[in-house]
Amino acid sequence: MNLRLIGIGAGVLIILSLPLAGAIAGPDYDGREDGKNGGLFSALGLSDGSRAAAGPAAGRAPAAGRAEPGPPRQPRTDSRCGPELTSPHGLEAQTCVLVGEGRTWGRSYYRNTGGRALDAVLTVMGPAGRTVQIRCEVAAGDEPGLCETPREPSSGTPDAYSAVAEFAVPDDEGALLLRSGSNSPAPGDG
Repeated sequence: MNLRLIGIGAGVLIILSLPLAGAIAGPDYDGREDGKNGGLFSALGLSDGSRAAAGPAAGRAPAAGRAEPGPPRQPRTDSRCGPELTSPHGLEAQTCVLVGEGRTWGRSYYRNTGGRALDAVLTVMGPAGRTVQIRCEVAAGDEPGLCETPREPSSGTPDAYSAVAEFAVPDDEGALLLRSGSNSPAPGDG
């Protein structure tokens, strides 16, 4: 019985150590995934024989134009969003103005659990009366979605822009169900 218990314990220990071994043997900190510089020896600060024979400077000279390790830097995108709003008809929405790389655009995040498809009109208003407007179809369902205007060159400060999304029934009446803005006051703020 003790032998069985030891065998089961050893098996569990091996299974639990596999993710750790995979993490140690993963890509090297230089970002290379060829397996030549990664592994257990380099992770523990030890060297294997082939690298020690090549000398300390071998393989460490940075290549010209080589990128820094890690994921590439993404350009910064700033956003200014209004509150998350909910209508009694099963619609949730939040509208934002986004600014990045000298461009400005509007985006509305929504979820339509009301059981019928809706129409949305997203409008971004900028300085000097500039507007960009787009119409989006909002499918019925519990999955979140988004509506986004094209990205236009920015003019003025980001605070000079605002966005409004209006969600309505797509029939002749066009009953407005929800209006969500990027600078709307939060419910209860007066």
